Amino acid sequence: MRIGYIVGSLAQNSINRRLAKALEALAPEGVELFEISISELPLYNWDFDADYPAAALDFKEAVSSADGILFVTPEYSRSVPAALKNAIEWGARPWGQAVWGGVPAAVIGTSPGGTGTAMAQQHLRNILAHLDMKTMGQPESFIQSREGAIAETGEVQDETLLPILQGFVEALTAHVEANARVSA
Repeated sequence: MRIGYIVGSLAQNSINRRLAKALEALAPEGVELFEISISELPLYNWDFDADYPAAALDFKEAVSSADGILFVTPEYSRSVPAALKNAIEWGARPWGQAVWGGVPAAVIGTSPGGTGTAMAQQHLRNILAHLDMKTMGQPESFIQSREGAIAETGEVQDETLLPILQGFVEALTAHVEANARVSA
């Protein structure tokens, strides 16, 4: 099973990328979590629909190659980052050629704030519902980022966080398996 993850932050040392790396390391045997980069995508506009740029075609191919998608989002101004919304639009266009419909998905994120990324995750869930993604409802994980909890390499150093992330990965794996795309 291959689960692609999209980190909503463009920062290379993003705390959300660290979280994604931690989840990648916790994946059970036979499950590969891999990053689908959004850093090279230009700002979407419909002028590109007639001639998609290579970065957007590569992005859509990577999404299509995954059995499920994990969105790892920061919270910017009580919503999803612009870079993440932009990537979602690239995957949804041109009309009738979206890669999202029916794909199993899950949402997680971390932030220094006490509520984690609760508002961003709620906005993202609304977007994913519109795109007809099969989004995992539970467990919801609003992770408050704390200094030293997750190393730059993705190693979980906070013993109280480890079982939460392990439970999330187990639920994600079961969700993707139960909601696998139907091949034509």
